[in-house]
Amino acid sequence: MGVGSESDGDAEGRVLARTSHALHGSAGCIAEARRLAAAFLDAARCTYDVMVSAQVKDLTLLIVSELVTNAYKYAPGPMLMNLCITRHVVEISVWDSDSTLPTTHRTDPGRVGQHGLEIVTRIARSFGVQRELVGKRITASLPLNGIPAQRLCP
Repeated sequence: MGVGSESDGDAEGRVLARTSHALHGSAGCIAEARRLAAAFLDAARCTYDVMVSAQVKDLTLLIVSELVTNAYKYAPGPMLMNLCITRHVVEISVWDSDSTLPTTHRTDPGRVGQHGLEIVTRIARSFGVQRELVGKRITASLPLNGIPAQRLCP
């Protein structure tokens, strides 16, 4: 995990903490991504005094699960997960090698499966899909404020 410089960041503010992880894209990568994301949020809360509520942590892990699951199912092979925290948001980004852009479906309670991006787009502050030179990158962000945070560090 690294700390951003004062000039890092975008309209959401200065980068306080960031991390990147290459995931192998085989069985277990979803659990690994969730574990890495949880550790990042805990470290940001304890090391950099970023207020991360339990709800933001849970929603971040849900988004990580859905984005990594989609990459695992539809773009077998390695993937890259980036996490970034500014004063206002936590941003989750997953790159995979398949250039096919995902589509969200209309709400259909009778449909079995394929609700992941539907869920992500509903809970995220922002959501975007970008084609890369190789593959694509899906990014979602959650607001840090407005949800009560707890200081859980020793």
